[in-house]
Amino acid sequence: MAVSRRAADRRTRWIGLAAAVLGSVATAACGGSVPPATSTEPVAATSAAAAPPSTAPPTAPRTTAAEPTTRVVAAPRMTVITPPPTTAPPVSPGRQRLVVHGTGDVNLDPDYVPALRAEGYGHAWSGLGDLFTADDLTVVNLECPVSTRGTPVPDKQFTFRCDPAALPAARAAGVDVVNLANNHSRDYGPDALLDSITHSEAAGIAPVGVGPDATAANAPAIVERGGWRIAVLGFGGVVPAADWLAGPDRPGMADGDDTAAMTAAVRAAARQADLVFVSIHWGAELDTEPRPDDVARARAMIEAGADGVFGHHAHRLQPLGAHDDRPVAWGLGNFVWPRLSAASARTAVAEFVVEPDGTVHGCLLPAEIVSSGHPVLTGPRACPG
Repeated sequence: MAVSRRAADRRTRWIGLAAAVLGSVATAACGGSVPPATSTEPVAATSAAAAPPSTAPPTAPRTTAAEPTTRVVAAPRMTVITPPPTTAPPVSPGRQRLVVHGTGDVNLDPDYVPALRAEGYGHAWSGLGDLFTADDLTVVNLECPVSTRGTPVPDKQFTFRCDPAALPAARAAGVDVVNLANNHSRDYGPDALLDSITHSEAAGIAPVGVGPDATAANAPAIVERGGWRIAVLGFGGVVPAADWLAGPDRPGMADGDDTAAMTAAVRAAARQADLVFVSIHWGAELDTEPRPDDVARARAMIEAGADGVFGHHAHRLQPLGAHDDRPVAWGLGNFVWPRLSAASARTAVAEFVVEPDGTVHGCLLPAEIVSSGHPVLTGPRACPG
């Protein structure tokens, strides 16, 4: 049976503890003193502030199972996931504390969000202050191909196409990586999808989740920050048609429903990097809780080596949870999007913090789309601690 690397670390620490106890017994037998026993059994610690009763989704039940465990916690005004205390692994010299942010759906199509044409593309990011420029890494789901080419696919209710001129403002605001694996990546055909890669890279933003073939679509973006080598992967589990998926010789997106392929991609990325983060389009629109099949996918990816997961698609804010002490933002809702209702305007930025010893904890920083295409932070600007 496969064992996650974090489970292996825990087993190693228990073996070390057992050896220490046996050594102490031997010392006592020879007339020495035995130090008092110290428990290293992990104890879960999760804190959260209360959410407004009119907007908070229902709290998902917590389940108890053998480790590794999955925790789902309701998304309140400030949701915090804190890993249980453990014996810390050695800290590699030069590794710093990292702050990584992730968002849900970003739409830079000025036909769908006319305020961007009227106010300029910087309007999309001006309600966030320096949140993304002051962090170490920001990953967003870009819900539109970036191109001036192509024609809308027939018989699709919503088709989007981003203006390439919108990307420099996103980069200036601190966006580092865009996930393009979603149900709008081929709205204007395969050429527009491939243009998205070209335009993103030209703006200094790393695209993930799509490519000219399946190998490229499943490949990570690699960045180095604070002494860490970080891999970011993108997957799309909301697939309008089979030919939207990348194939051996077909442009498209990485399949977010294929757990085996995703875990293989995570393992490959983990061999190249110290940390792996995943941005994934999944679930069903208007859901306020994760679906069981997506919970299973998150568990599998984390056990394969992912250190955090940013989920999106439902157009509703969902809970923050954790599995095997790694945070999962099940659904981050809309972000740069029209304000269609109070429920759809309620959003958040997921903040994942990596400590120098490799532990990861997270929280949701509350925000609201106060006007079309304009999210604004409405609460704390950083996780506690």
